[in-house]
Amino acid sequence: MPVVVALHATAPAWLTGLSWALLAVLFSAVVPYGIVWLGVRRGRLTDHHIGVREQRRGPLVGGLLSVLAGLAALVLLGAPRALVAMVVVMFAVLLVVTAVNQAWKLSAHAAVSAGAVAVLVVVFGPALLVAFGLVALIGWSRVRLGDHTAAQVLAGATAGVLVAAPTYLLLG
Repeated sequence: MPVVVALHATAPAWLTGLSWALLAVLFSAVVPYGIVWLGVRRGRLTDHHIGVREQRRGPLVGGLLSVLAGLAALVLLGAPRALVAMVVVMFAVLLVVTAVNQAWKLSAHAAVSAGAVAVLVVVFGPALLVAFGLVALIGWSRVRLGDHTAAQVLAGATAGVLVAAPTYLLLG
């Protein structure tokens, strides 16, 4: 999403957009995944999906801190408003997922994918509503793999849309 939003916000200067996007991706995806990867490698986490609820707090808080650091860098360096809004959306969705997952296993995959599609619809229009089909496929896969119940997937998707769309509309 940071790549799509950054390229759209800086068009036709795609190299500028790509540079902003890479900075956002570093803090919102690479560093958080690195935290999880190191946790698994060091034996602190059982797997990269963090299937054991008690193990989630540290990596999720680390991810939140990383996204905040990236957000600060983007703001200080003058990133396009739409990209800053996208990163705030990512932080907000992750914050909700982190809070809920302390007590109940909400589907982060469903929340993130539904939130991403909601922002795509806001940015590019209602023609992209069809992309919610991908959210349904992701949700189905989470249930089929036995990682979530249908309720956890529906709650995640609902949370993603309810957090992402208003946040992006307010800031974008």
